[in-house]
Amino acid sequence: MAELVRDLEYEIEEITLVPSDAGKFEITVNDTLVYSKLKTKRHAEAGEVLALVRKIK
Repeated sequence: MAELVRDLEYEIEEITLVPSDAGKFEITVNDTLVYSKLKTKRHAEAGEVLALVRKIK
């Protein structure tokens, strides 16, 4: 999350954190699922989410 804010602070209008259970961690941008811990069954690597977000811009 911090890397998204740091690197894209002038491009992001809003970030919403939605609490959940069962280890769910998902990143959605403009209604597009970018990363899902439930699907990958692992935590994101450093820089991985930022790279995925940049791909869809």
